[in-house]
Amino acid sequence: MYPHERSLVKRLKDEKFTLLGINSDETPEKWADAAKREKLTWPVMFDGGSINGPIATKWGVRGWPTIYVLDAKGVIRFIGVRDKAMDEAVDELLAEMKERK
Repeated sequence: MYPHERSLVKRLKDEKFTLLGINSDETPEKWADAAKREKLTWPVMFDGGSINGPIATKWGVRGWPTIYVLDAKGVIRFIGVRDKAMDEAVDELLAEMKERK
């Protein structure tokens, strides 16, 4: 998913949009190596080195990757969207924010 995520971050660089990754690799160093190799530019939180880390547990994550798209108020509006559907979900929420102004 990295190529798609990278293109989304680039396309929305001037918008009020944040892509946040949660990583369950065994060590932060393993994740850092992958981030460098894949040229990732978005923030990532380390989830304790386990698929049963505190973030995955609290959010009920059962498979990887799991995608949640939250609105400006932090409400989960979409779950499991990928590729074009993820773009459409994010674009819809950005349009809603602009309508409210």
